[in-house]
Amino acid sequence: MSLDAVLTRIDDQLPAAIDRLTEVLRIPSISTDPAYKSQCEDAADWLVSDLQSIGAKAEKRMTPGHPMVVGHIDGPGPHLLFYGHYDVQPVDPLDLWNSDPFDPQIEDTPQGRVIRGRGASDDKGQLMTFVEACRAYKNVTGSLPCRVTFFFEGEEESGSPSLIPFMQENAQELSADLALICDTSMVSPGVPSIASQLRGMLKDEFTLHGPRIDLHSGHYGGPGLNPLREIARIIASFHDETGRVAVEGFYDGVHDVPDELLRQWENSGFDEETYLTSVGYTQPHGEQGYSALVQQWARPTLEINGLWGGYQGAGSKTVIPAEAHCKLTCRLVGDMDPDALRNRIRSHVEERLSPDARVTWDTDLEGNKAAVMNIERAEFEQARQALSDEWDREAVFTGMGGSIPIAGYFKDILGLDSMLIGFAQDDDAIHSPNEKYNVESFHKGMRSWARVLDALAR
Repeated sequence: MSLDAVLTRIDDQLPAAIDRLTEVLRIPSISTDPAYKSQCEDAADWLVSDLQSIGAKAEKRMTPGHPMVVGHIDGPGPHLLFYGHYDVQPVDPLDLWNSDPFDPQIEDTPQGRVIRGRGASDDKGQLMTFVEACRAYKNVTGSLPCRVTFFFEGEEESGSPSLIPFMQENAQELSADLALICDTSMVSPGVPSIASQLRGMLKDEFTLHGPRIDLHSGHYGGPGLNPLREIARIIASFHDETGRVAVEGFYDGVHDVPDELLRQWENSGFDEETYLTSVGYTQPHGEQGYSALVQQWARPTLEINGLWGGYQGAGSKTVIPAEAHCKLTCRLVGDMDPDALRNRIRSHVEERLSPDARVTWDTDLEGNKAAVMNIERAEFEQARQALSDEWDREAVFTGMGGSIPIAGYFKDILGLDSMLIGFAQDDDAIHSPNEKYNVESFHKGMRSWARVLDALAR
């Protein structure tokens, strides 16, 4: 059977695959810092050359920012669009790294061998996991079982300013039957997973104005409206005593989790106690009646991310400040509408203002809906079974507490459902010093992608 031969090839060529990964990890493709613009181009060139080495028709496509890499390999099966990003986060603070972040090392740890270096997990290691699976397939069979378009971005870590225009201008070329996204992780060690829903995001910011100028608290303390006290009262009204958001209409579009999905989540190996105690909590503090996992994956939130006003310097300055400020975000689930929700939150604040208080809102903040995948499509169950076969335990459909806008862009711009499969671990220290990618994740991830390609082709 050709799949068995492909898996054997992956096993035999693991050292060479690690060498190729460490080669691309040495390129400091930090997208947010203009000083590394040429290195981002170097990384794009490296990927174009590597894709061409496995028979892809690959090109570097210039944008107003960093280049995109697009490659195509024909195949008999369905057309898959594979997305990853080659840019990486800055390495600061450098003194907390145990080795040069762009001199990747193979290290033995109590958890097994790891590849240490910036981008090892996010996202070069994940990206190359798929490319290496394709390489093995081509080497053994001479072709891929599916038609594949590779789409690698160079600005994911700096806000993706060129992504939407590029996708709009090249929508026909990027169209496919299904998108595959590797920029994600396993739900827990040894438990393969497919993210089936991602929370959306709404951002807002407001300033609460009181007196015309800062006032002497001896002259106006008492009769004067204090914006800090006023904003504290309003913020406290956002939630009731059970942790439920008290904004009218906030839960419109929120759906219960199906029983079968809940069963998979409960069997995912997620340890609530470890999740909480690792950051100093003794219990969850969100909506009562929901587990920490359900709160993280399937319930919406309203969080205060910043709150400030008045004197911030050393010592004391006895003033009633003229302004108080608040930054907030909401994580969205289901069919929640970010534009409608923004209006409800703003009405909630404005209806509670005291006389002589007024509010102004930031007008340059975005919102995006949750991404909910259609797991009724046969491909999702085929991929889940392929992952189960490789890892010798049931793969699970999971949620994600964070937001990955690319899945929404694929749906809105290209009309594509996305399948998110990754092999990163929660302790990979992405965006942090000493980032790593487990060699097991790389090895079994390659084998997993080979199985998924084979399953989707059938």
